[in-house]
Amino acid sequence: MNKLANLALAGVLASAGGIATAQDLETVTERTSYYFGLDLGGSLAQQIGTDRIDIDAVILGLRDGLAQNDPRLSLEEIRSAVMALQQELQSEQEGMTMAMRAEGEAFLSENAEKDGVTVTPSGLQYEVITAGEGGASPSSSDVVRVHYHGTLIDGTVFDSSVDRGEPVEFPLNGVIPGWTEGVQLMNEGDKYRFFIPSDLGYRDQAVGSIPPFSVLVFEVELLEIM
Repeated sequence: MNKLANLALAGVLASAGGIATAQDLETVTERTSYYFGLDLGGSLAQQIGTDRIDIDAVILGLRDGLAQNDPRLSLEEIRSAVMALQQELQSEQEGMTMAMRAEGEAFLSENAEKDGVTVTPSGLQYEVITAGEGGASPSSSDVVRVHYHGTLIDGTVFDSSVDRGEPVEFPLNGVIPGWTEGVQLMNEGDKYRFFIPSDLGYRDQAVGSIPPFSVLVFEVELLEIM
């Protein structure tokens, strides 16, 4: 989930009777206890989502655990509930993944028909933004110095040396296949826009803010072959 989910959970917790306000958190015990609850709430919101959390039951479980009371559910009941939740989350994730893949394929199919877009045999798509003065082209074993700006197809920025204001250097054989292939098409001084299918990117892996099966859009300026 996101920060809004965390805030929503915090709001529900704060509405429960007897919860201290920020002004009441004065002792070390109060403040560390609040942190434990905040950390647990944030983890639950991120991993499960606030719509699947019953705050009263969470508080009941915490109280029983802290008091070392006997569990109110049998081990089998707990296992059954956890398995049901895991299956629900997995099914939801699979649906989101299928939708993401279909959206990416539709985008690439439409994008391939646009003027100025070239499609390579691997499926990589690119367009030339600006051409340099015909400098050298790198090989897959070269180290290059580049500026880049990476987004998802909806425009969400996930990484950008341009925004950081500092170019980066890396070996072309140490990056995703779409980069290795694409940058070799460039000459020093060129600036290209690449549309990288998930098969040439991170495939079924979620990386940072990049969901599985994402099409990646990169604007890349090849500054120098090292």
